[in-house]
Amino acid sequence: MAIYPRLPQYTSDQIPQELQSWANQLVQQLNFRDSQIDSRPSTRVYAVTTVTEIGRPSPGDIAYSKDEEKFKGYTSATGWTDLN
Repeated sequence: MAIYPRLPQYTSDQIPQELQSWANQLVQQLNFRDSQIDSRPSTRVYAVTTVTEIGRPSPGDIAYSKDEEKFKGYTSATGWTDLN
């Protein structure tokens, strides 16, 4: 998880309380969003007849092609590549 900058600790007359509260809420929201993204799996595994059925694959996705009886991996550079 990223470490986001916080406002320096000034005395209450140097920085409005509303600004300090807003900054703290922003950091909380960013940390929550980071944890949501970090908890998602980075690889999806598909069981399909052909890999062309997969609309928008992401790099790292794996598919089992039932027609070819092969596992395939997807990279953005080469597309679907046989793994076996």
